[in-house]
Amino acid sequence: MTETEQTINLQAGINDILTLIDQEREREIITRRFGLYDRRETLEQIGELLGITRERVRQLEKAILTKLKAATENGKVEIINSLEKTIIRELSEMGRIARVQDLANRLLGEPSSQLDRARISFIANLAPGLTVIEQNDNYFNSVGISEYGDEKKVRQEVDTIVSTIKKHGEPLTIEELHNQLSYEHPNHVRALASVSKLLAHLNDNWGLVKWPTVNPKNIRDKIYVILNENGKPMHFSEIAKSIKGSSFKRKNVTTQAIHNELIKDSRFVLIGRGIYALSSWGFSRGTVSDIIASVLQESPIPLHRDEIVKRVLKSRQVKETTILLNLQNKSQFKRVAKATYAFDSKTN
Repeated sequence: MTETEQTINLQAGINDILTLIDQEREREIITRRFGLYDRRETLEQIGELLGITRERVRQLEKAILTKLKAATENGKVEIINSLEKTIIRELSEMGRIARVQDLANRLLGEPSSQLDRARISFIANLAPGLTVIEQNDNYFNSVGISEYGDEKKVRQEVDTIVSTIKKHGEPLTIEELHNQLSYEHPNHVRALASVSKLLAHLNDNWGLVKWPTVNPKNIRDKIYVILNENGKPMHFSEIAKSIKGSSFKRKNVTTQAIHNELIKDSRFVLIGRGIYALSSWGFSRGTVSDIIASVLQESPIPLHRDEIVKRVLKSRQVKETTILLNLQNKSQFKRVAKATYAFDSKTN
Protein backbone atom coordinates (compact mmCIF):
# COMPACT_ATOMS: atom_id res chain seq x y z
CA MET A 1 0.00 0.00 0.00
CA THR A 2 1.38 3.38 -0.99
CA GLU A 3 1.59 6.36 1.34
CA THR A 4 -1.22 8.11 -0.57
CA GLU A 5 -3.51 5.08 -0.42
CA GLN A 6 -2.90 4.79 3.33
CA THR A 7 -3.82 8.47 3.84
CA ILE A 8 -6.99 8.13 1.73
CA ASN A 9 -8.08 5.07 3.69
CA LEU A 10 -7.55 6.94 6.94
CA GLN A 11 -9.81 9.75 5.77
CA ALA A 12 -12.32 7.29 4.33
CA GLY A 13 -12.47 5.46 7.63
CA ILE A 14 -13.36 8.66 9.47
CA ASN A 15 -16.05 9.56 6.91
CA ASP A 16 -17.59 6.06 7.05
CA ILE A 17 -17.77 6.19 10.83
CA LEU A 18 -19.39 9.62 10.92
CA THR A 19 -22.16 8.49 8.53
CA LEU A 20 -23.33 6.16 11.32
CA ILE A 21 -24.11 9.16 13.53
CA ASP A 22 -27.60 10.39 12.62
CA GLN A 23 -27.80 13.69 14.46
CA GLU A 24 -25.72 16.70 13.47
CA ARG A 25 -25.21 17.70 17.10
CA GLU A 26 -23.72 14.30 17.93
CA ARG A 27 -21.36 14.50 14.94
CA GLU A 28 -20.26 17.92 16.16
CA ILE A 29 -19.46 16.50 19.59
CA ILE A 30 -17.34 13.64 18.24
CA THR A 31 -15.46 15.64 15.59
CA ARG A 32 -14.69 18.44 18.04
CA ARG A 33 -13.76 16.21 21.00
CA PHE A 34 -11.30 14.18 18.92
CA GLY A 35 -10.12 17.03 16.70
CA LEU A 36 -11.00 15.15 13.52
CA TYR A 37 -11.09 18.27 11.34
CA ASP A 38 -9.56 20.93 13.56
CA ARG A 39 -8.03 21.24 17.03
CA ARG A 40 -9.47 19.23 19.92
CA GLU A 41 -11.97 21.04 22.12
CA THR A 42 -12.89 20.64 25.78
CA LEU A 43 -16.27 19.57 27.15
CA GLU A 44 -16.81 23.15 28.30
CA GLN A 45 -16.06 24.64 24.88
CA ILE A 46 -18.40 22.24 23.09
CA GLY A 47 -21.14 22.74 25.70
CA GLU A 48 -20.97 26.49 25.29
CA LEU A 49 -21.16 26.15 21.50
CA LEU A 50 -24.16 23.80 21.59
CA GLY A 51 -25.91 25.42 24.53
CA ILE A 52 -25.75 22.37 26.81
CA THR A 53 -23.88 21.55 30.03
CA ARG A 54 -20.41 20.04 30.26
CA GLU A 55 -21.88 16.91 31.85
CA ARG A 56 -24.41 16.52 29.05
CA VAL A 57 -21.62 16.68 26.46
CA ARG A 58 -19.74 13.98 28.37
CA GLN A 59 -22.84 11.75 28.50
CA LEU A 60 -23.52 12.15 24.80
CA GLU A 61 -19.89 11.46 23.91
CA LYS A 62 -19.91 8.24 25.91
CA ALA A 63 -23.18 7.08 24.35
CA ILE A 64 -22.01 7.84 20.80
CA LEU A 65 -18.70 6.00 21.29
CA THR A 66 -20.52 2.97 22.69
CA LYS A 67 -22.76 2.92 19.62
CA LEU A 68 -19.83 3.29 17.23
CA LYS A 69 -17.78 0.56 18.94
CA ALA A 70 -20.72 -1.81 18.67
CA ALA A 71 -21.08 -1.03 14.96
CA THR A 72 -17.37 -1.66 14.42
CA GLU A 73 -17.46 -4.96 16.30
CA ASN A 74 -20.47 -6.04 14.22
CA GLY A 75 -18.53 -5.44 11.04
CA LYS A 76 -20.57 -2.45 9.85
CA VAL A 77 -17.44 -0.36 9.31
CA GLU A 78 -15.21 -2.58 7.17
CA ILE A 79 -12.57 0.11 6.69
CA ILE A 80 -11.96 0.21 10.45
CA ASN A 81 -11.32 -3.53 10.55
CA SER A 82 -8.87 -3.13 7.68
CA LEU A 83 -7.04 -0.25 9.38
CA GLU A 84 -6.98 -2.17 12.65
CA LYS A 85 -5.10 -5.02 10.97
CA THR A 86 -2.62 -2.56 9.47
CA ILE A 87 -2.06 -0.86 12.81
CA ILE A 88 -1.62 -4.17 14.66
CA ARG A 89 0.93 -5.32 12.08
CA GLU A 90 2.95 -2.14 12.56
CA LEU A 91 2.68 -2.26 16.35
CA SER A 92 3.93 -5.86 16.35
CA GLU A 93 7.16 -4.59 14.80
CA MET A 94 7.30 -1.55 17.10
CA GLY A 95 7.15 -3.52 20.38
CA ARG A 96 3.35 -3.97 20.69
CA ILE A 97 2.72 -0.37 21.75
CA ALA A 98 3.74 3.05 20.46
CA ARG A 99 3.11 6.73 20.93
CA VAL A 100 0.43 7.91 18.51
CA GLN A 101 2.92 10.31 16.93
CA ASP A 102 5.41 7.52 16.18
CA LEU A 103 2.66 5.21 14.94
CA ALA A 104 1.25 7.89 12.65
CA ASN A 105 4.68 8.68 11.21
CA ARG A 106 5.24 5.01 10.46
CA LEU A 107 1.80 4.46 8.93
CA LEU A 108 2.04 7.50 6.68
CA GLY A 109 5.72 7.10 5.86
CA GLU A 110 6.36 10.77 6.62
CA PRO A 111 6.10 13.24 9.51
CA SER A 112 2.46 13.26 10.57
CA SER A 113 0.28 16.27 11.30
CA GLN A 114 -1.77 16.81 14.45
CA LEU A 115 -4.84 16.03 12.36
CA ASP A 116 -3.37 12.69 11.23
CA ARG A 117 -2.60 11.77 14.83
CA ALA A 118 -6.08 12.74 16.01
CA ARG A 119 -7.72 10.55 13.37
CA ILE A 120 -5.54 7.54 14.16
CA SER A 121 -6.25 7.95 17.87
CA PHE A 122 -9.99 8.09 17.15
CA ILE A 123 -9.90 4.95 14.99
CA ALA A 124 -7.88 3.15 17.68
CA ASN A 125 -10.54 4.09 20.25
CA LEU A 126 -13.12 2.19 18.22
CA ALA A 127 -11.06 -0.82 17.13
CA PRO A 128 -11.62 -3.75 19.54
CA GLY A 129 -8.13 -5.11 18.93
CA LEU A 130 -6.44 -1.92 20.11
CA THR A 131 -5.85 -0.29 23.49
CA VAL A 132 -5.59 3.49 23.77
CA ILE A 133 -3.56 5.19 26.49
CA GLU A 134 -4.98 8.66 27.07
CA GLN A 135 -2.49 11.48 27.49
CA ASN A 136 -1.92 13.10 30.89
CA ASP A 137 1.02 14.42 32.92
CA ASN A 138 2.65 10.97 33.10
CA TYR A 139 1.83 9.29 29.78
CA PHE A 140 1.88 10.15 26.09
CA ASN A 141 -1.18 9.39 23.98
CA SER A 142 -0.35 5.86 22.80
CA VAL A 143 -1.86 2.82 21.11
CA GLY A 144 -1.18 -0.81 21.97
CA ILE A 145 -2.39 -4.25 20.94
CA SER A 146 -5.25 -5.09 23.34
CA GLU A 147 -4.25 -8.77 23.42
CA TYR A 148 -1.32 -7.75 25.62
CA GLY A 149 -3.21 -5.56 28.06
CA ASP A 150 -5.83 -2.90 28.63
CA GLU A 151 -5.03 0.70 29.54
CA LYS A 152 -4.75 -0.04 33.25
CA LYS A 153 -2.28 -2.87 32.73
CA VAL A 154 -0.17 -0.85 30.31
CA ARG A 155 0.05 2.06 32.76
CA GLN A 156 1.15 -0.35 35.50
CA GLU A 157 3.85 -1.81 33.28
CA VAL A 158 5.13 1.64 32.36
CA ASP A 159 5.15 2.62 36.04
CA THR A 160 7.19 -0.50 36.84
CA ILE A 161 9.85 0.53 34.32
CA VAL A 162 9.96 4.06 35.75
CA SER A 163 10.31 2.80 39.34
CA THR A 164 13.04 0.33 38.28
CA ILE A 165 15.11 3.13 36.76
CA LYS A 166 14.45 5.46 39.70
CA LYS A 167 15.53 2.77 42.17
CA HIS A 168 18.71 2.08 40.19
CA GLY A 169 19.62 5.76 40.46
CA GLU A 170 21.31 6.11 37.08
CA PRO A 171 20.48 5.41 33.41
CA LEU A 172 20.04 1.87 32.18
CA THR A 173 20.23 0.43 28.68
CA ILE A 174 17.20 -1.40 27.32
CA GLU A 175 19.12 -4.68 27.64
CA GLU A 176 19.84 -3.95 31.31
CA LEU A 177 16.20 -3.07 31.91
CA HIS A 178 15.09 -6.22 30.10
CA ASN A 179 17.32 -8.32 32.35
CA GLN A 180 15.71 -6.81 35.45
CA LEU A 181 12.12 -7.22 34.21
CA SER A 182 10.05 -10.12 32.93
CA TYR A 183 9.16 -9.12 29.39
CA GLU A 184 9.49 -11.34 26.35
CA HIS A 185 11.65 -9.01 24.25
CA PRO A 186 13.74 -5.85 24.80
CA ASN A 187 11.72 -4.10 22.07
CA HIS A 188 8.62 -4.39 24.25
CA VAL A 189 10.49 -2.78 27.15
CA ARG A 190 11.64 0.05 24.89
CA ALA A 191 8.12 0.57 23.58
CA LEU A 192 6.64 0.73 27.07
CA ALA A 193 9.36 3.12 28.25
CA SER A 194 8.60 5.46 25.35
CA VAL A 195 5.02 5.86 26.61
CA SER A 196 6.20 7.56 29.82
CA LYS A 197 6.60 11.33 30.01
CA LEU A 198 8.78 10.80 33.09
CA LEU A 199 11.56 9.11 31.11
CA ALA A 200 14.08 10.31 28.53
CA HIS A 201 16.77 8.49 26.58
CA LEU A 202 20.05 9.23 24.89
CA ASN A 203 21.93 6.64 22.82
CA ASP A 204 19.46 4.05 24.17
CA ASN A 205 20.36 4.82 27.78
CA TRP A 206 17.10 5.46 29.65
CA GLY A 207 16.71 7.59 32.75
CA LEU A 208 14.45 10.10 34.44
CA VAL A 209 13.63 13.15 32.33
CA LYS A 210 15.24 15.37 34.97
CA TRP A 211 18.61 13.61 34.63
CA PRO A 212 21.00 15.64 32.42
CA THR A 213 22.85 12.50 31.32
CA VAL A 214 19.84 11.43 29.22
CA ASN A 215 18.10 14.77 28.77
CA PRO A 216 20.77 17.50 28.54
CA LYS A 217 19.05 20.87 28.39
CA ASN A 218 21.93 23.35 28.48
CA ILE A 219 25.52 23.58 27.21
CA ARG A 220 27.04 22.38 30.49
CA ASP A 221 24.90 19.25 30.52
CA LYS A 222 25.86 18.48 26.92
CA ILE A 223 29.55 18.92 27.76
CA TYR A 224 29.14 16.49 30.65
CA VAL A 225 27.47 13.89 28.42
CA ILE A 226 30.23 14.16 25.78
CA LEU A 227 33.04 13.82 28.34
CA ASN A 228 31.29 11.01 30.17
CA GLU A 229 30.72 9.05 26.95
CA ASN A 230 34.31 9.63 25.81
CA GLY A 231 35.60 8.31 29.12
CA LYS A 232 38.82 10.35 29.01
CA PRO A 233 39.94 14.01 29.05
CA MET A 234 39.31 16.13 25.95
CA HIS A 235 40.43 19.49 24.59
CA PHE A 236 37.62 22.05 24.58
CA SER A 237 37.77 22.27 20.77
CA GLU A 238 37.23 18.50 20.56
CA ILE A 239 34.25 18.81 22.90
CA ALA A 240 32.74 21.54 20.72
CA LYS A 241 33.23 19.41 17.60
CA SER A 242 31.61 16.39 19.28
CA ILE A 243 28.58 18.42 20.35
CA LYS A 244 28.10 19.76 16.82
CA GLY A 245 28.23 16.20 15.47
CA SER A 246 25.87 14.78 18.09
CA SER A 247 22.13 14.10 18.03
CA PHE A 248 21.47 16.83 20.62
CA LYS A 249 18.84 19.45 20.01
CA ARG A 250 20.24 22.97 19.71
CA LYS A 251 23.80 21.83 19.09
CA ASN A 252 25.00 24.84 17.11
CA VAL A 253 27.20 26.39 19.80
CA THR A 254 30.53 28.21 19.49
CA THR A 255 33.85 26.87 20.73
CA GLN A 256 34.24 29.95 22.91
CA ALA A 257 30.86 29.29 24.56
CA ILE A 258 31.98 25.73 25.34
CA HIS A 259 35.23 27.01 26.89
CA ASN A 260 33.36 29.55 29.02
CA GLU A 261 31.03 26.88 30.44
CA LEU A 262 33.92 24.53 31.18
CA ILE A 263 35.55 27.22 33.29
CA LYS A 264 32.40 27.96 35.28
CA ASP A 265 31.23 24.45 36.19
CA SER A 266 32.87 22.57 39.07
CA ARG A 267 32.16 19.26 37.36
CA PHE A 268 34.96 20.05 34.88
CA VAL A 269 38.64 20.20 35.80
CA LEU A 270 41.37 21.81 33.70
CA ILE A 271 44.22 19.31 33.61
CA GLY A 272 46.32 20.70 30.77
CA ARG A 273 46.40 23.45 28.19
CA GLY A 274 42.73 23.55 27.15
CA ILE A 275 42.23 19.93 28.25
CA TYR A 276 39.37 19.08 30.63
CA ALA A 277 38.34 16.05 32.67
CA LEU A 278 35.41 15.23 34.95
CA SER A 279 35.83 15.74 38.69
CA SER A 280 33.94 12.46 39.15
CA TRP A 281 36.97 10.68 37.66
CA GLY A 282 39.00 11.69 40.71
CA PHE A 283 40.49 14.90 39.34
CA SER A 284 40.56 17.96 41.61
CA ARG A 285 40.82 21.61 40.66
CA GLY A 286 44.05 23.52 41.17
CA THR A 287 47.29 24.68 39.61
CA VAL A 288 50.29 22.44 38.93
CA SER A 289 51.80 23.86 42.10
CA ASP A 290 48.68 22.84 44.05
CA ILE A 291 48.94 19.30 42.74
CA ILE A 292 52.65 19.06 43.71
CA ALA A 293 51.76 20.26 47.19
CA SER A 294 49.01 17.66 47.44
CA VAL A 295 51.37 14.89 46.30
CA LEU A 296 54.00 15.84 48.89
CA GLN A 297 51.48 16.29 51.70
CA GLU A 298 50.02 12.85 51.08
CA SER A 299 53.45 11.19 51.11
CA PRO A 300 54.84 10.13 54.53
CA ILE A 301 58.40 10.67 53.24
CA PRO A 302 60.16 13.20 50.96
CA LEU A 303 60.00 12.29 47.26
CA HIS A 304 62.56 12.32 44.46
CA ARG A 305 61.67 14.77 41.70
CA ASP A 306 61.19 11.90 39.20
CA GLU A 307 58.56 10.37 41.49
CA ILE A 308 56.88 13.74 41.95
CA VAL A 309 56.71 14.20 38.18
CA LYS A 310 55.30 10.70 37.78
CA ARG A 311 52.53 11.31 40.34
CA VAL A 312 51.60 14.75 39.07
CA LEU A 313 51.28 13.46 35.51
CA LYS A 314 48.55 11.10 36.69
CA SER A 315 46.25 14.06 37.18
CA ARG A 316 47.66 16.69 34.85
CA GLN A 317 48.54 16.65 31.15
CA VAL A 318 51.48 19.09 31.19
CA LYS A 319 55.14 19.01 30.23
CA GLU A 320 57.66 17.66 32.73
CA THR A 321 59.52 20.97 32.58
CA THR A 322 56.38 22.75 33.81
CA ILE A 323 56.32 20.51 36.89
CA LEU A 324 60.03 20.97 37.54
CA LEU A 325 59.74 24.76 37.27
CA ASN A 326 56.91 24.81 39.80
CA LEU A 327 58.96 22.59 42.08
CA GLN A 328 61.55 25.35 42.37
CA ASN A 329 59.12 27.45 44.42
CA LYS A 330 61.10 27.63 47.69
CA SER A 331 58.18 29.21 49.54
CA GLN A 332 56.24 25.97 49.14
CA PHE A 333 58.67 23.12 48.59
CA LYS A 334 61.81 22.33 50.57
CA ARG A 335 64.71 20.42 49.06
CA VAL A 336 65.87 17.99 51.75
CA ALA A 337 68.41 16.04 49.69
CA LYS A 338 69.75 15.86 46.16
CA ALA A 339 66.70 16.17 43.84
CA THR A 340 64.47 15.19 46.77
CA TYR A 341 61.68 17.39 48.08
CA ALA A 342 59.18 17.75 50.91
CA PHE A 343 56.25 20.07 51.53
CA ASP A 344 57.42 23.04 53.61
CA SER A 345 54.70 23.22 56.27
CA LYS A 346 56.42 26.14 58.02
CA THR A 347 55.91 28.50 55.13
CA ASN A 348 52.40 27.28 54.21
